[in-house]
Amino acid sequence: MPNSQISIYTQKEQGEQWLRRYRGCLPIFACVLGFTETGLIPGISAAGRTPEDRKYTACADAEFLYYGPEHKAQYPLPPLAAGASPVLISRAVFESLKIPIHLFNAGLPQPPAVPVIDLGGAPAKCLSGGAAMEITTVHYLFEQGLLWGERLAANIKQEYLIVGECVVGGTTTALAILTGLGIDAAGKVNSSHPVCNHTQKWALVQAGLEKIRESREQGEIFQSQIQNPKLVLSEVEVSQIQNFVDPLQLVAAVGDPMQVVVAGMAIAASRSCGVMLAGGTQMLAVYALMSAIAQAYALSWQPEAVVVGTTRWVAEDPTGATVDLALNLGKSSLTPSGKTPPLLATHLSFADSRYPQLRAYEQGFVKEGMGAGAACIAAHLSQDWQQHQLLAAIEAQLERLSTASH
Repeated sequence: MPNSQISIYTQKEQGEQWLRRYRGCLPIFACVLGFTETGLIPGISAAGRTPEDRKYTACADAEFLYYGPEHKAQYPLPPLAAGASPVLISRAVFESLKIPIHLFNAGLPQPPAVPVIDLGGAPAKCLSGGAAMEITTVHYLFEQGLLWGERLAANIKQEYLIVGECVVGGTTTALAILTGLGIDAAGKVNSSHPVCNHTQKWALVQAGLEKIRESREQGEIFQSQIQNPKLVLSEVEVSQIQNFVDPLQLVAAVGDPMQVVVAGMAIAASRSCGVMLAGGTQMLAVYALMSAIAQAYALSWQPEAVVVGTTRWVAEDPTGATVDLALNLGKSSLTPSGKTPPLLATHLSFADSRYPQLRAYEQGFVKEGMGAGAACIAAHLSQDWQQHQLLAAIEAQLERLSTASH
């Protein structure tokens, strides 16, 4: 069975069709780096031991992905409470398969020390304030996403585009976006902790959404925010959107800069090639956002070209409910004809790894990031890599990293 290394949890038929179509193809990888001050809250994330470490996680991951373990990093990989950065997984696959990498800075506190496409965004403030970003920045980033999605897809003939992310605290902004779009997501998102900190996340999200409600009552927001005709393909009456959340305004209130860039990129790329959104909860939020934006701004896209690809640790996380969450997207009026995206995951296991940092994944630490799950799916699809080949390539990265740092 050629797909024995990949599980399909939702939309099985569509998922199988997608996998058949791209078997034997090498993707190109775009990774969108962003930042939210939500990630600095003590205990919110395990992607960096301290809040100070977490400021540099995206820069460190980008540098490792681009240059590999021997490079003397300006931003070394941050120490984690347990486990090892998922970028080791992505790097192992992309280096072995020579997959082209494009890095985008959607809004980081400092520029990464790698060749990166700067999209002119800014880091988001903590979502609990209900004013995470300026609406003008969100509109601009969305346009940049559309532009780059089209550019990247133009170079893709029969292949597909993987879009990954690195945003510390991003599962909390994902929860805020999903909830703001009317999707039942409380208690269902994942985290880098072995037991998800649902209560902490939910308190922050409720605080942010409460601020929106207060502003709404004062009539300050959720009027038509459409100031830029380039985003509008048909006239949207103010009366039609009075009763629903303008998705770009929602991102400005409680989101992060990566979400809107990836949404734009995937909408544009889906028109001409396959798209794999690389991640779990965060990419389900992006998919919901794509549906909402396409509906609000009458933009064309191809939902059947889009899948979400992640790791088994996310899809089967006993302290989250990723599959339920994916199915809940279909119950919302925002997804075309009640569709949910196919949710795919690699069977990659670290149970037999000789490294305790990798075995920690089996205890629920880390789980995903930097396109790790999608990278493994790409290796299964293009080269029919099996578990032992993936494990060997990933352990080799870790070995080279430990040698280089001594």
